[in-house]
Amino acid sequence: MTGGHADSALSHVQLDALYRVSQILSRSLDYRRTLQQVLEALDDHAGLTRGSVSVVDPQSGDLFVNSVHGIDVGSEPVRYQSGEGILGLILENDQTIALASVDSEPRFLNRLGIYDTALPFIAAPIRAGGALHGVLAVQPGEADDGRLKDRARFVEMVANLIGLSVRLSLENEQEKQSLAEERDSLRRTVRSQHGFENIVGRSMAMRRVFDQIRMVSKWNTTVLIRGETGTGKELIANAIHYNSPRARGAYVRLNCAALPETLLESELFGHERGAFTGAVAARRGRFEQADGGTIFLDEIGEISPAFQAKLLRVLQEGELERVGGTRTVKIDVRVITATHRDLEAAVQAGQFREDLYYRLNVMPISLPPLRQRTEDIAEIARHLATRIGTAQGRPVSLAESALRRLIEYPWPGNVRELENCLERAAVMSESGVIDASLIQVDRHRDGGGMRSEAPRTAPPAEAAAAPSAAPAHSTGALNDPGLDERERVIAALEQAGWVQAKAARLLGMTPRQIAYRIQTLNIPVKQF
Repeated sequence: MTGGHADSALSHVQLDALYRVSQILSRSLDYRRTLQQVLEALDDHAGLTRGSVSVVDPQSGDLFVNSVHGIDVGSEPVRYQSGEGILGLILENDQTIALASVDSEPRFLNRLGIYDTALPFIAAPIRAGGALHGVLAVQPGEADDGRLKDRARFVEMVANLIGLSVRLSLENEQEKQSLAEERDSLRRTVRSQHGFENIVGRSMAMRRVFDQIRMVSKWNTTVLIRGETGTGKELIANAIHYNSPRARGAYVRLNCAALPETLLESELFGHERGAFTGAVAARRGRFEQADGGTIFLDEIGEISPAFQAKLLRVLQEGELERVGGTRTVKIDVRVITATHRDLEAAVQAGQFREDLYYRLNVMPISLPPLRQRTEDIAEIARHLATRIGTAQGRPVSLAESALRRLIEYPWPGNVRELENCLERAAVMSESGVIDASLIQVDRHRDGGGMRSEAPRTAPPAEAAAAPSAAPAHSTGALNDPGLDERERVIAALEQAGWVQAKAARLLGMTPRQIAYRIQTLNIPVKQF
């Protein structure tokens, strides 16, 4: 090759090597995995041997040899301080150095002991984002043929490519670190919101519940949370998940009574494309979404016997098939369920499978109704008032007269009813202080007016009532010929705890039909 060609463009060999290096660096943002491949490509395709990459330690500012072609740098890599040796000189001056032979430079330290002192040596700075991040060093395999400057320019190009990869890698690592910090912050926030401290109660009954939560949280045992509507079953499920080894996994929740059975199977198990009208794409169900984590199935007592059999297989085998599919999907999910129903009575009546009942009832946790732990009412009320005040952006407090009235009331709607009562009272309070006059513990509405209930005088039999006891109406009321349609709908809603989907099933209606009846019959909906 003539001197004119040597001083102009890179040779075809160098262009081919540069292309291969760019391919290697584009495969991964983790440049540490690709440096050895880059050094190997320089040896194979550009005649540049004994390649090494040194990186700047962000803590000390020293230069550490990170990768050497064909050599393991070990756990204690060679290091250079600023100005120390040729590599340290680049660290100090940020300039490329090209030596016609190693023995011509007395400052060359050769700490790696791999260089041929009779051959040239080239080292170029690796820059990323305007800062020096390392040094690429190579040794041509032949004595200087007058093209040292041309080779140094080529090494600078490779170093620039490495620098670009380093910059992208650093940006990717910073983004990952930022996301990890944000994730950890969110986890801490969620855990504090769903920890034990968010469940208020010092009564003996609640202390037993706390002990059960602590014990069961350690394991993957299936849990059945039992209690009347509004007792805080979801809070208990949250606390179990976020204090368990699966806290880093997904936490998926579903109210089984909120969906008709035709949608419930698809929602829980997923479906394949074309499984039914509208299934334009395959979809993972809640169980698959919860893989590696926890699924919480509220109102488990409301699912039909046909669906109970499908759920039982998932619990027993740890596998499912999507609707319209034939492929078996393996899952690893912890199951927590909750119900306000008397499942034992449902089993006796043939409404709930006995084998599913035993599968769910491995670790039962029973939540006492609020009327059975009156000593907790004041503390719960203050806790709720603080939370309501935070939402309203002002301090909200309770007068002693208000607390006395709250303690006297039987709370058939439990904590949910108490929270609604306090929120209503806070809205009505100009000063933020809730006194007895603002406490409307009036459970029944009559044509838009309010009717107060008598203070709690519950006999011992009521205090021991089963969690499945209906709030106001018995099942027989639905078949009373003396009731008109409005009264029958209200009775069904009361029996179902004002969950419309459950009330619809009691009346043999669809959720859409009962929603229409509620609207046309002017029935005020209660929120607990």
